[in-house]
Amino acid sequence: MTSQWLFTGLVLLVGLERLAELVVSQRHAAWAFARGAVERGQSHYPFMVVLHSALLVGAVAEVWAADRPFVPALGRVMLALVVASQALRWWCIATLGSQWNTRVIVVPGLALVRRGPYRLVPHPNYVAVVVEGLALPLVHSAWVTALVFTAANAVLLSVRIRVENAALREIASPTGAPA
Repeated sequence: MTSQWLFTGLVLLVGLERLAELVVSQRHAAWAFARGAVERGQSHYPFMVVLHSALLVGAVAEVWAADRPFVPALGRVMLALVVASQALRWWCIATLGSQWNTRVIVVPGLALVRRGPYRLVPHPNYVAVVVEGLALPLVHSAWVTALVFTAANAVLLSVRIRVENAALREIASPTGAPA
């Protein structure tokens, strides 16, 4: 079996993990909306879905079309980073519980979570996204996909983090008005 096929399998596994996230996210959204939640930032969400899908497709396409080599020293380090980013992502999901979502959904009256990775970094899930977005394509030297995704993701995350911070300030405000 060639390294290209193994890489394709890895990307498919990451794709399945993303589908699992969407299932969890749907359940959490239903839970939140049943408690009077309001969604923020809906306009950027479709761009996130497209960008994250493009990461997976682009990485595989670049490896096959450009015949990118597997460089063991680079590939092993990047694979370790991909695994670490997945662990961090699921630590975030477990820590936030029903409050975790792929969308920005605000449940009035819930306290901000300040445990787990959130006691260390304000947005640890986005650390996982950034690391994975760079590392996954580089497992098999798909450097164009890594660079393009990283640049586009930086722009998108700047919007997303502003929206999420505004929503979190709204939660933290005792009156419900923006703080």
